[in-house]
Amino acid sequence: MRRRFLAALTAAGAATTAVAALLPAPAWAGQNHAPQAPTGLTVGDQTRPLDVEGSPAFGWLPRDVDPGEVQSAYQIRISAGDKTVWDSGKVASSQESYVPGPGDLPHGSGFAWTVRTWDRAGEASPWAKPAEFDTGIADADWQASWIRRTTGEKDDYTYARKEFAVGASPIVRARAYVAASQQYDLHVNGRLVDRGAAFSYPGEGYYKAVDITRLLKPGKTAAVGALYHWYGPGQGRPSGEPGLLMRVVVDHADGSREVVVTDGSWKVARANWKTTKYRNGDGRDYIEDIDGTTEPLGWDKAGFDDSSWTAPQVVGAHPAGVFTHLQGQESALAYETVHPVTVTRLASGAVVADFGKIIPAVPVVRFENGVKGTAVTMTAGYLLAGDGTVSNSKHDNQTTDLTYGYTERDGDQTVRYYTYEGFRYLQINADVPADDISAIVQHTDVPSRTRLETSNSGVNAAYDLMQRSALYDSQEQFLDTPTREKGQFLGDSVDVSLATMSGWGERRLTRKAIREFIASQTRYWPDGRLNAVYPNGDGKRDIPDYTEMFPGWVWEYYLQSGDAGTLSQAYPVMAAVADYVRRYIDPSTGLVTKLAGGSGAYLNGIIDWPNRYGYDTDAVARTTVNELAVDVLNATARAAKALGKDSSSYERDAATLTGAINGKLRRADGVYIDGLESDGSQSTHASQIANAYAVAFGLTSDATVTDQVASLGLQMSPMTVHWLMAALADRPEDFVTRLTDPNGIGYGKILASGGTFTWESWEAPQTGDSLSHGWGASPVIDVQQDLLGVAVTAPGAAAIRVRPPASGLTAASGTVPTQRGDVHVSWHRSGDKITVYVDVPVNVTAEIDLPTTGTVKVKGEADYVGRQNGRTVYETGSGSHTFTAQG
Repeated sequence: MRRRFLAALTAAGAATTAVAALLPAPAWAGQNHAPQAPTGLTVGDQTRPLDVEGSPAFGWLPRDVDPGEVQSAYQIRISAGDKTVWDSGKVASSQESYVPGPGDLPHGSGFAWTVRTWDRAGEASPWAKPAEFDTGIADADWQASWIRRTTGEKDDYTYARKEFAVGASPIVRARAYVAASQQYDLHVNGRLVDRGAAFSYPGEGYYKAVDITRLLKPGKTAAVGALYHWYGPGQGRPSGEPGLLMRVVVDHADGSREVVVTDGSWKVARANWKTTKYRNGDGRDYIEDIDGTTEPLGWDKAGFDDSSWTAPQVVGAHPAGVFTHLQGQESALAYETVHPVTVTRLASGAVVADFGKIIPAVPVVRFENGVKGTAVTMTAGYLLAGDGTVSNSKHDNQTTDLTYGYTERDGDQTVRYYTYEGFRYLQINADVPADDISAIVQHTDVPSRTRLETSNSGVNAAYDLMQRSALYDSQEQFLDTPTREKGQFLGDSVDVSLATMSGWGERRLTRKAIREFIASQTRYWPDGRLNAVYPNGDGKRDIPDYTEMFPGWVWEYYLQSGDAGTLSQAYPVMAAVADYVRRYIDPSTGLVTKLAGGSGAYLNGIIDWPNRYGYDTDAVARTTVNELAVDVLNATARAAKALGKDSSSYERDAATLTGAINGKLRRADGVYIDGLESDGSQSTHASQIANAYAVAFGLTSDATVTDQVASLGLQMSPMTVHWLMAALADRPEDFVTRLTDPNGIGYGKILASGGTFTWESWEAPQTGDSLSHGWGASPVIDVQQDLLGVAVTAPGAAAIRVRPPASGLTAASGTVPTQRGDVHVSWHRSGDKITVYVDVPVNVTAEIDLPTTGTVKVKGEADYVGRQNGRTVYETGSGSHTFTAQG
């Protein structure tokens, strides 16, 4: 994260709002052409949102054929039908993301919008092709009642349905607004049209808006319904209460409208899941055993006989009972059907499907010739036993029972399970053809993907492993693992988010998670801490150094996105965290001492997990806690400055604490030790993490410290390995070794062992730790910055740096998604010659930092900046540029 700190030096915040027209044209600016129409229109980072609340946050990508072009102004128009309902007028600004619109648009309505831009010379673009968005609905707009089936079942699967007559006039717009505690499948006229999860506290619940216009027929009877699932508390899942809320609105060309809401006229019935036990005691998913003989076939179609179903229990009109507030769900899930790579038939007649890699998915199995009453068992898992069966041992499957059951009915049928688990193999104890076995993989919906290929196949494989692991660990919330706990741990969220933001262009899930952890401070921690897991089934629980990670994470999100609104919302929480760590600074040492919080192995801080590699946990003034405290103060200072607030106290305290750390927590040779003992003496242990944090958080650039970090190989867990890679940024050969070494612990070992997902610990196969923990994916951002060489250096990617490493690789090429568009980079070296190709988006300034002091030839337009530390630096704007350096 040292590069994050350096990035902040580029006038944080101002970069996203500076008026480019006020800047002088670069020396290489030539004949001007009018800009092209903007593209990539979004609202809140979504291309077609249906539940925009408050002021729409508009975004777009300006386009221009001229090199070095910027956006000097924009104009937005919003329309409803043929009528313009809002016009921003021409606004002098380079801002192209999170541009606020009006805050008073009517709820539950559809709009079109467009934008045009002006370039540096004042030429206007054509209007962009219009995009659309819907506003969401407020709590008072629902006019619907929460309903549920009366039951005391702890694992409650319930069908709910309603039929209604659709008017004869052509349908112009139809929306279903739906919320459930805790999961739902939405069905309309016999089709599954949406799935949702709301693992949140009832007063912080989510709803989704779904476009069902094409699923309804004028003049026909329609059936709408849901299969909802409530299964009580678990990691990442507060208890709450079961319930379903729905509002269906159908608008016709003649101005008429049907509104259908959940109320006492609906019908409900118990779904065909059998009563089972927990899979484990952490996530507390239940084993799924489905009875196909009792499935109410056609329940979601018009004309179904529901006379045996019962009326629901009506909780009350929303807001009612515990359900006090709902908000639009920003993030979304993407689904993909995958098929086994191989299917093996065992001597027993069972089949084992290998999906080739660990996936977060639900099994789907077709039984073409079912026989009523035939019970089929299935086992999913991570590993195969010696006899070729799928292992369901606690050691191999994270103490999780990954069995499934199904009871056949007569004839052709397909069973699809409901709740995802992580697995690679699926054993079906029946004669099933390979073509009848599949799985539905799910993960957070992402807009893009970083492409990377280097001269080192080990680097490529490690990068792919990390990138995929981050995606699969991102669901309706960030996870620790998709199997055992499924909790949104704060430390895990920071790690995975770094990878999804940089590797997939993700923004929405990170923003949602930040807001949820903000809510955790409000709910539980008036002293400034945050919950270690949120939302969660076991309530108030913190880990001190997880709390310390929050401000730096928020700043990284702001740096990648430029989203000042979220930064402003998070700032009071960041300031409270800063005050929390300040209160534990011992005046006699100037160090944070016995930072309150945590319990058991996490008392006063987790440090690293699950292997601490000898860290001296007896130290009362822990070096890692103090280094993280510097990050807290620095990140809060940057946020204050970006928001136009006074940052001086945070800057002063960060400098003072840095001085205390450097004065009291280093040996005579400059190496950092693990902390001060209770008698004031220095710890005798000098861990890799204490030294890596010092470099990564900008406390030192001393070669003695980086030598110490490199000499220890890998003695930091996947949880903290990002900061190790950040500390090795200027040592690319060591960086590459840490990614590729197949003999020592690390990514090379995971790959050499056949691993397809990052692990909870480097020793996981021996210890039984999770084989699917996404926190080891965080170095995705480090590979981009330090091997491909692309780093965002100003909020919202208004400025970037391209800095190929001086050694370690001979070539790299890739595409990095940024808030202002894709950055394409390709470089290769041969002897003392290096050629670097860069394609920079419009409205972006790039620093090109070349590892040479020799002659440089430039194809394209660039300004020479100077030479320093054996490197040559240029500055350029948008367009394609090639730099060839010799010597």
